[in-house]
Amino acid sequence: MTILTISGSPSRHSRSSALLGHLAHALAAAGHPVQHVGLKDIPAEDLIGAHVHSAGARALRLKLEAAHALVIATPVYKASIGGGLKALLDLLPEDALAGKVVLPVATGGSLTHLLALEYAFKPVLAALGARTILGGVFATDKDLAVLADGEVAISRAILDRLETAVQELRAHLDVLNPHVRASRAALRAV
Repeated sequence: MTILTISGSPSRHSRSSALLGHLAHALAAAGHPVQHVGLKDIPAEDLIGAHVHSAGARALRLKLEAAHALVIATPVYKASIGGGLKALLDLLPEDALAGKVVLPVATGGSLTHLLALEYAFKPVLAALGARTILGGVFATDKDLAVLADGEVAISRAILDRLETAVQELRAHLDVLNPHVRASRAALRAV
């Protein structure tokens, strides 16, 4: 089952991008095909002008349609999701996330931004039709350090939350997978 990761950070080397990369690697290692879209993949003119019929917007929608689940990461600015991510999400139709499992991921300067996950991020996802929105992962600057070589050091507490999020996402995908459902039904029949 295909997973689409969406980065809402304008920087490829941000903390939220690092968490997203970690999750993508873990999901790929578990056998899930992972595709990625970032803000830099869509021309700024399309984002700013909300050009929903542009080639970039069409490519985004095609990747989204092919995905069974999404992992969407954003930095939190001024107690809300990044404006670039909001512009990207505005390119999507109202029901774009219907039937998808969505894992939100956010990073912020301190725990004072933690509620942005619940009150700024998840409502936007729900407005796009998402009904299965997982608990999500929030990390602060203290939880992550981008090292000089570009590697990222992630605290044990956040690594544990990421592992739990991967397990939860995989469990939801198993429920959606007709092969897994058929295997479970066969086991129950025995």
